Amino acid sequence: MVGLSVGEKHFIQGGINQNLRSDGRKRDTYRPIFVETGVIPQANGSARIRMGATEVIASVKAELGRPSALQPDKGKVAIFVDCSPVAEPTFEGRGGEDLSTELSVALQRCLLGGKSGAGAGIDLSSLVVAEGKICWDLYIDGLVVSSDGNLLDALGAAIKAALSNTGIPRVHVTAAASGDEQPEVDISDEEFLQFDTSEVPVIVTLTKVGRHYIVDATSEEESQMSSAISVSINRKGHICGLTKRGGAGIDPSVISDMISVAQYISEQLINKLDSEISAAEADEDES
Repeated sequence: MVGLSVGEKHFIQGGINQNLRSDGRKRDTYRPIFVETGVIPQANGSARIRMGATEVIASVKAELGRPSALQPDKGKVAIFVDCSPVAEPTFEGRGGEDLSTELSVALQRCLLGGKSGAGAGIDLSSLVVAEGKICWDLYIDGLVVSSDGNLLDALGAAIKAALSNTGIPRVHVTAAASGDEQPEVDISDEEFLQFDTSEVPVIVTLTKVGRHYIVDATSEEESQMSSAISVSINRKGHICGLTKRGGAGIDPSVISDMISVAQYISEQLINKLDSEISAAEADEDES
C-alpha cells in the first residue's frame, strides 16, 4: 500500500483533472515499453516486459497431455502468477498470495474466454495433435519482478511476447490407436512450430481516479482509484474478456465509453508491442 500525504493526493488528482499527470503523461498515455525475449532458456518461450518501474517476466512450458472429455478438440492452457516479495514488501505472505490469485484469475478471463473456450484470445484448437487423444498443455507462468502499478497490462503484454517467442516441437502420429489407447507419436528435436499470436489480445486497464479514468496507472495513482476495468482486445478490435476491480460501482453508460476508449488505445498498444517484440527477437537472433 502506497502511503501519501494529503498534499500528494491532491497533487495527483489535480494533475489527472488537468490531463497532466505527475510524470508528464496525459490520461491516455502509456509509459515507455521495453521488451526482451528468450530470457529463460529452459522454457519453450519467454519474455521480459518493463513499463516504467514495473517489470514482469512470462514463460511458456509446453507438455503433451490429453484433451478433456468435454473439449476433445482443444488443448489446455493454465496461467499462474507469482508476486515476489522482492518486488514489493507488501507481497510478503498472504498479501502476495491474494494478489497472485487475483492476477491469475483476471488473466484467465481476459485471455482464455469462458469455460467453453468461446471468445478465447488464444486458439486452443491449434494445440490439438490427435483429437480426443493428444494435445499440448501450455503452462504460462508470470513473475512480478518489480511493481509500480498496472501489473495486469504488463503481464498480458509479457504473455503475448512469450507466446510469440514460443516454439512447439512438431509431433508426428506414427501409429493410430483405437478405443482409449494412446497413439504412438514421434516428437521432433529439430522442427518447431511457432505459436501464432496474431489473435492474442492486449489488456488495457482504465483506472478511475476522481471524475476521470487513466491508462497505465502507477502505484501512487492506483492508491487513489475508486475502480478499474481491464479489457482484453485483439487486433480486430474484438473484446476477448473483461474484468473489474475496486468497490465503487460504475454506470453502464460509462462502461460503454471506457470500452470504446480501450479499443482505441489497444490499437496503438498492439502496434507498439508488436514492433518491440520484433526488435527483441531480432536482437535475440543476433546474439
